[in-house]
This record gives sequence, C-alpha cells and structure tokens, in this order.
Amino acid sequence: MRILLTGAGGQIGRDLIAELVRRAPAADPPTIVATDLRPPPAAVTADDPPGVSWRGLDVVDEAATRALIADVRPDLVFHLAAILSAKGETEPQLAYAVNQTGTWNVLEACRATGVPRLVFTSSIAVYGPGLPDPTPDDVPLHPTTMYGATKAAGELLCEYYTRRGWVDCRGVRFPGLISAGLPGGGSSDYALFMYVDGVRRGAYEAFCRADTRIPLMYMPDGVRALAEIAEAPRDRLRRCIYNLAGFSPRADEIAASVGRAVPGVAITYAPEPLRQAILDSWPSALDDRAAATDWGWRARFDLDAMTDDLVPRIRALLARTGAAGA
Repeated sequence: MRILLTGAGGQIGRDLIAELVRRAPAADPPTIVATDLRPPPAAVTADDPPGVSWRGLDVVDEAATRALIADVRPDLVFHLAAILSAKGETEPQLAYAVNQTGTWNVLEACRATGVPRLVFTSSIAVYGPGLPDPTPDDVPLHPTTMYGATKAAGELLCEYYTRRGWVDCRGVRFPGLISAGLPGGGSSDYALFMYVDGVRRGAYEAFCRADTRIPLMYMPDGVRALAEIAEAPRDRLRRCIYNLAGFSPRADEIAASVGRAVPGVAITYAPEPLRQAILDSWPSALDDRAAATDWGWRARFDLDAMTDDLVPRIRALLARTGAAGA
C-alpha cells in the first residue's frame, strides 16, 4: 500500500508513521511518503523504517500539491497539515490558507488523480460555548477560533466529496493530544507543558485556571484511532467525522498525576485571557458512542496510565536532546 501524509513533521506524523508500519503485514510493508513544509533533517529521519521517505510540500500551493499526489499515486492520504488554535489566533490569515485552502487543494488533488481514501483530522475546536456534557457528534457547531472555523469547513468538505463519490473521506474530532514531544501551538498545550517543564525544570506556570477541564487523549490512542478508521469498511461507517473521547481531567488533576510521577514538582496557574476563553468554549467531555458502535473504537489510556508511560519518555527525550534542566 502507498500512503501519503501531509503535515507529517507535526505532533502526530512521526507517531502515526510508526503505527502504520507496526500494523502492516511483515511480508507487505507500506510505502510511506511523508510530506511537510520543511521536512526534518536527515539526521532526524535516519532511523525511520524502510519504505519511508520525506518530501517537501506546501499544501497552500495548488499546483505543487496536485503534482506530488499525481506522482506518488497513494492508495490512502492522511491529511494532517494544519495551523493550530493558539497560533491561528495570532496569524488567522495563515491559518485560513493552510487549513482551508490547503484542505481544498488536497481533496481536489485526490479527486483529480483518483486517490480512493482520505483521513481528515478535525478537532474539538469545531464546537462552541453552551454544549451538553458530554458533547455528542451532532450538535450545532459555533467555533470561536479560525482553527475551529476552518476545521468545521473541512469536515463539511469531506462530507461533500464523499457524498459526490469523489473520495472516500473519513475523519475524527480529536481532543487535546498529548505526546512525548514539544508542544505544537495548541491551546491544550498546558497539559503537555505540565509534563515537559515538570520534568525539565521541576515547575510550570499554566496559562489556564486550575478548574479548566477539556477532553484529552494520549497520542498512542490517537494514532491507533487514525489507523483504525482508515481500515474500517465503508459500509460500517454511518458518518464521515467521529468524536473521539479519551479522558477529561481538570488541570489540577493533571498536576496531581504529574506530581505522583515527579515528586516535588510545583505547578501554578496564571490564566491568559485569550487561551482561557478558547478552552472555555470547548466541550468538557465528548460522547464517542458512534465511533464505538460503527468501528469498535475504545481508548486504552486514562490519565494515570498516560502519566506512567509518558514521564519516562519525556525524560529520555530531554536527555537525548540535551534539554534537561534548560
């Protein structure tokens, strides 16, 4: 199978590549073309599995996007390229270009070149204030950020292309994702900073209130979900976009879990109005029964299980990059 990833240098890409290789039959490994605006240097990609290559791609460039997809002729595309919520509010024009125009360009290139299947990554940012708890898949979408608005539009485009029979699009609404890497500009990054700065510095001042509660997910569950929905038979899927639920702790509950694994860590709170407003507009918890029913989705990690797995990974990352104690 030939697989192409856009935005593969971001938070999800490297973990998804590893998951796709792990799941493939040993006798038939996938050919994976990972693309990003600026691919990682060779020293970083040297340990990639066989069959993985990197190419530069700006999804805002329509001609380049179509030419690359026509050259690769993938059987499956994972569209990950996006500007996240916090950065999108400081650079809304860039967020619109990448998230809106870029998604259109990728979908059109897939349609024009006969790519059969695309997996789209959406977000809880498509929601707005006044939500039921937990929030189901089908409620009015009133996003309060450019990121959320463009993701909501991307969902509708995916539904349109699927309905027209042009591309089989399916996707997920991710909670805030946490992985053993550096934060990537999302409003949920306070959770990851608790771990990274908790290990690195022994302290962190969160940009949210202690009682902030949003849905979160550990990255191993996230990339497994992408692989599972990609593999799901189309006739099992009653919709294009599915909620995914992981766990929904308060910020101070995350801090307590970090403190269990990093004794003596000091986590304080200094809410930033813009990012706190974004967080307050998101669901407190998600209802993902549709995903469970249609393709058997179930998260495996809760908060403490994530902490037990994540803290050693962050220690190893900081030791490897020389960032410990920075």
